[in-house]
Amino acid sequence: MGDTENTTPWPYHPDDELQALHEGATAPAPPAPPECPDCGLRQDRYPTLHDGHWVLLERDVTVPAHHLPPRRRWLITPDGIAWNTWDAEPTPGAFCRVAHHLVCPYPEEPLWRWPWGTAQREKNDRQAQRLFNLPELRDLPDSS
Repeated sequence: MGDTENTTPWPYHPDDELQALHEGATAPAPPAPPECPDCGLRQDRYPTLHDGHWVLLERDVTVPAHHLPPRRRWLITPDGIAWNTWDAEPTPGAFCRVAHHLVCPYPEEPLWRWPWGTAQREKNDRQAQRLFNLPELRDLPDSS
């Protein structure tokens, strides 16, 4: 007998979908470009421990782990998997990565405020403005 008729065939953890959403692991999967669907900025994309879910992390940005609150710290494993450390206390001197959705300039209300996050959000806003507000040809100075 057994209880095989009561098991979920896939995914192994039925709460993966909700957990991935909660952590911000909502990036477009390859072959889509690793760009934020809200601001259009290109980010570093990594697979996560949640099967079939990817996360966008700020490009070339690492911060001291103790500067970020719990559940906001991302580490990259040696095989290239991103995982959220949740409530694990970082070791002294540890660095981590930051999910782009936390510092994306386009949500109406930032997910949380802290000085570094505000500065990164403002930097991303300037980059997004340059990306989308290119000067018109007629606005360029005459090169002749």
